[in-house]
Amino acid sequence: MIDSMNFLTSFKRLCWLLSALCLFIPMSTSAQFKVDVSGVGMTQLPIAVVAFKGEDTAPQKTSAIVLADLERSGQFRSVAVTGIAMDELTRPDFSQIRQRSADALLAGSATRLADGRYEVRAKLWDVVTGQERGDFRETVAVADLRLSAHRLADWVYEKLTGDKGVFATRISYITKTSGKYTLWIADSDGENAQSALTSSEPIISPSWSPKGNQLAYVSFESRKPVIYVHELATGKRRIMANFKGSNSAPAWSPDGRTLLATLSRDGGSQLYQIDTGNGEAKRLTQSAGIDTEPTFTADGSAIYFVSDRGGSPQIYRTPAMGGPVERVTFSGSYNISPALSPDGRWLTYISRVGGQFKVQVLNLSTGQATAITETTADERPSFAPNSKLIVFATVLQGREALMTTTLDGKIKARLSGQSGDIREPAWGPYR
Repeated sequence: MIDSMNFLTSFKRLCWLLSALCLFIPMSTSAQFKVDVSGVGMTQLPIAVVAFKGEDTAPQKTSAIVLADLERSGQFRSVAVTGIAMDELTRPDFSQIRQRSADALLAGSATRLADGRYEVRAKLWDVVTGQERGDFRETVAVADLRLSAHRLADWVYEKLTGDKGVFATRISYITKTSGKYTLWIADSDGENAQSALTSSEPIISPSWSPKGNQLAYVSFESRKPVIYVHELATGKRRIMANFKGSNSAPAWSPDGRTLLATLSRDGGSQLYQIDTGNGEAKRLTQSAGIDTEPTFTADGSAIYFVSDRGGSPQIYRTPAMGGPVERVTFSGSYNISPALSPDGRWLTYISRVGGQFKVQVLNLSTGQATAITETTADERPSFAPNSKLIVFATVLQGREALMTTTLDGKIKARLSGQSGDIREPAWGPYR
């Protein structure tokens, strides 16, 4: 068995030399995840979430899903409410809740209707003032109970923080087992995973379209790297880039009309912009080195990418229509896999520090970069659509796993496969 850390180091070096066109460490697949939250944030709102009336006979435990979502966000701390039974119609005993040091309270019900659907209802209270903060109500099919719980968590998150929640969004990732590569789509907590594509050849670099209805990715099924665009609702796909040489690192424009990609059709690995309508490719960069891993800014005005034009892999920035190139990262000799926060304030990437690969967060206004992980084999960070969380892959206790982290690194959640490893995470947009 190859040592995971040594292999990952070689893997990343090979990825760079081949412009991210590389094979995976052998893995086994698991479509279910266990979320473990660790760390203590500086300011967390203490919230009590009472077990929902009727959820003990429902296929999904709404209150548990909501509480796990809120804790994973880093903004909330769970307050135990054992011994308290209530629903959205019950007037709380605020003195009792205050004694447990909760500032907010959520209670509700999950009621099975005659047609088999469920009505999910909830009420949120401000325990400090004794005032209601709002009511939540929706009727869903049994299959959508988990999604409903995520939407409820988003509603609570926005009510109490003023920011939009991301719990009802999705992530994608890739596994390999028994010689098969699988592209998965899952809830933001890793549960409810559905297979989008299985192949005997490697699949890498999934990239979500702005509307979340398509994924671009690279497949080696033609014995060379080719970029495909995959419709999630129908499973239909089409070839987007199959030029001479390699076709890699797809990234969508904010309007969905173009894809950035790294092509070697004209010699070397350079950035191109591909029209998603007619497939025409326009060259954007001209360098003697490798230019790869491009990503658009949220407004589409600029592109961040990785290049070794200065002698080692660093992150650069250029206008989307072409023009002057400026270097962005200066700390360290090896910085790759850039991802921009949707609010335009942050850049996350992987930096090699003393032979270890760590997630970094760069404040774009100050230029200050901070390592936010204790792990040593991190790869491919991706921002949540509200810019508050990052998902990344890493090696933990000898196994590959997905993790989410707050931007300060204080709250992390491990989404670990029950019996396998996972790679290449990408956080999808709002539904």
